[in-house]
Amino acid sequence: MTMKALIYDGPETLGFRDAPMPTPKPDEILIKIEAVGICGSDMHAYLGHDDRRPAPLILGHEAAGTIVDGSRAGERVTINPLVTCGTCHACETGRENLCPTRQIMSMQPREGAFAQFVAMPATNLVTVPDDVALDHAAMAEPLAVSWHSVKLGLAAVHPKAKRQAVVLGGGAIGLAAALALRAMGWNDLVIAEPNDARRAFLADLGYRTTEAAAGEFDLVVDAVGYEATRKMSSELARPGGVIVHIGLGDSAPGLDVRRMTLQEITFIGTYTYTAQDFRDCAAAIFDGRLGPLNWVEQRGLSEGANAFADLRSGKVAAPKIILSPWE
Repeated sequence: MTMKALIYDGPETLGFRDAPMPTPKPDEILIKIEAVGICGSDMHAYLGHDDRRPAPLILGHEAAGTIVDGSRAGERVTINPLVTCGTCHACETGRENLCPTRQIMSMQPREGAFAQFVAMPATNLVTVPDDVALDHAAMAEPLAVSWHSVKLGLAAVHPKAKRQAVVLGGGAIGLAAALALRAMGWNDLVIAEPNDARRAFLADLGYRTTEAAAGEFDLVVDAVGYEATRKMSSELARPGGVIVHIGLGDSAPGLDVRRMTLQEITFIGTYTYTAQDFRDCAAAIFDGRLGPLNWVEQRGLSEGANAFADLRSGKVAAPKIILSPWE
C-alpha cells in the first residue's frame, strides 16, 4: 500500500508523490496525519545544511492526527516526535531529551510527518480534546521546545531580577518563547525580529518589537542561533543575567565569553523538551494559557514545495505554516 508524502530529494528540492505506508511495530500505533507544521530544522534540511537528514527523506515532526485502528481508533492525538529508550539514566531521571539513543521523527531511521500516515509508540501520543483544533494541537511540539527552554531559563534567573526579557527571532520558536514567558508571569518583554513583514505581524499581535538596549535584560532567549544573535545575546544580557540558546542556525562563534565571565552571565543550551514538558505544554494549549494561536497560515501538503520556497525567500509573514496532507 502507498500514501502521499512530501519527500526531500536534495537541497531546495521537494517532491509530492507516492511513498510506502508505514508498518507499525508491536508497540506502535498508526496515525492519520491531519496537520503538520514546517519547522526551522525542516528548512535547514531543505537547504542541505543538516547532515542528520540525508535525502531522500520524509521531513516533518510537528504533527497531530487521528488514530486509525485498534481500541483507540478515532482518538485525536498530538505527537511527541522524540522516541527514547525509557531505561537509561536520562530517561529514568525525567530528562528523556538527553537519552543517548534518542530518535526523532523526520530523522533516520524514522520517516517524518509530511505524509498522510505515520506510526509512533503509544507513549508518544497525547489525547486532544474535541474542542481543540488539530491545527493548534500540532503546535505542541514547537511550543514545547520554547516552554522547556523558558522554564530552564527562569529557574536560573535571580529571584529579585527586574523580570525583563528579550527574545531574538520572531518565528514560531521565538513567538512560542514569548507566549511561554507570558504564561509564566513575565510580561515585560521585547521580540527582536529583522523581517519587516514579520515585525508588523508581531506588532499586530500586541508584542513590542522596538530596538533592544544593551545590558538591559535579565533573560535573553536566542531562538535563532546564528553568530550574530549569539553576539547580540552577550550584549543584551544584564550583569548576572541568563542567556537561553535554542536555535541551531549555525555553529560559528559569537558569544562574548569575556563579558559573560566578568559579569557572571549564565549561558544555557537547551534541546527539545522532556516528556513532562511536552504534556504540560499541550495542556497549556488545550486550556488557552498560550492564547488563541491565531498566527498560523494553512496550506495543503501538495503545495509544500511552494511553501518552503516562500519561506526561503522571506515572503511569509506568519510565524508558522501548517500543512494538511489531505488537501
